[in-house]
Amino acid sequence: MKKLRIALSVCAALLIVTCAHSSTVKSHIKGKPALMWIDAEANFARFSHPDSIDYYLKKIKSLGFTHAVVDVRPITGEVLYESVYAPRMEEWKGYKRSKFDYLGYFIKKGHELGLEIHASLNIFSAGHNYFDRGQVYNGHPEWASMVYTPDKGIISIMNEKQKYAAMINPLNADFRTHILNVLKELVTKYPDLDGLMLDRVRYDGITADFSPLSRSKFEEYIGHKLANFPEDIYKWEKDASGKYNIARGPYFLKWIEWRTKNITDFMAIARKEVKSVNPKISFGTYTGAWYPSYYEVGVNFASKNYDPSKDFDWATADYQKYGYAELMDIYATGNYYTDISIDDYKKANRSVWNETDSQAQSGTWYCVEGSCTHLRTILKKNKFMGGVLVDQFYNNPDKLVESIKMNLSKSDGLMVFDIVHIIDKNLWSQVEEGMREGGSIY
Repeated sequence: MKKLRIALSVCAALLIVTCAHSSTVKSHIKGKPALMWIDAEANFARFSHPDSIDYYLKKIKSLGFTHAVVDVRPITGEVLYESVYAPRMEEWKGYKRSKFDYLGYFIKKGHELGLEIHASLNIFSAGHNYFDRGQVYNGHPEWASMVYTPDKGIISIMNEKQKYAAMINPLNADFRTHILNVLKELVTKYPDLDGLMLDRVRYDGITADFSPLSRSKFEEYIGHKLANFPEDIYKWEKDASGKYNIARGPYFLKWIEWRTKNITDFMAIARKEVKSVNPKISFGTYTGAWYPSYYEVGVNFASKNYDPSKDFDWATADYQKYGYAELMDIYATGNYYTDISIDDYKKANRSVWNETDSQAQSGTWYCVEGSCTHLRTILKKNKFMGGVLVDQFYNNPDKLVESIKMNLSKSDGLMVFDIVHIIDKNLWSQVEEGMREGGSIY
């Protein structure tokens, strides 16, 4: 009890200091939309009490943020509210949360402060491979994606323990029914929710999905059987250094086209379903900004008015038909680069290997300014929020300032991932400086 009293005293002192600081800032908020992302697992213990939610919502409001994106379906497939369709996450890493209405409180307090509250859900994931936890480990292993590995052949993603997210085959009809029910339930249960932000609406990577279901659906798409599967799509070849590379088969490009059609079709269905419940709900998504390699996860977030086949050798002429930018009410993308300007990139000339890539990438796409410039081209008139990954700047906090500033300057808004990184490393002053220099506060 003594420790609790001490902790509460410290929190009270911090609150007084923070509120005193905030009062000098919040009356001077202006500028573009700014989204603060609040991950479910990383913030589970900290945000398990209403007073913590109060404290941090006031904090981000004072710094010019206009939206809080609250993760309510982490990669395990559990949810952070009472659901008839999905298990509720009541404990994470030994910490048990009391049963208060987590999302409901965010909505109530956020609206009192003038913040929009959007709920984030990881869509095509239902397990955490590091902990053997989640829906695929608790009754639904058949949902898990089958991945084509260079050394083990086709295996369940549950057996790829270096991958933390147990991703789902997007074509699994049982899972699609489940996740659409979850989405509709959420917007029904919380009619005052401002929007949805769908995350991981994609394939796991170029190795997914090579299940019998995917094979049969692809054969239906092309109109005939494949003689050799998966080699007709691609095969793994080892070079002299021992590195595995992809050798494209005769149906590789058609396979890439078909996968992005599957994701875009799902996006259209999901939008229609949630809008049928609440026509006013904002329908949004997050994706990585690395478009030159994002075909590997079956995603075409570009405008339908942009033809990628003119710029990239992985796109067929029909690939353009499956751009889904026009389906989005709000789009946040990850400008997750430590080089900020194009000049920075040209000096460093570094290669970037993102989580979903099969190989390193290079070029002016891979800095914040260059990414925003290229995104303008492929998105046409559709707006985007440029994303910052805070933990990339632990060793160089000044660049966090520059990344925030550049995203606010060159995109239509800002998305910061994640609040836990700011809290853990006490980077609030850098966030404030970036917001101020980017024109969101003055």
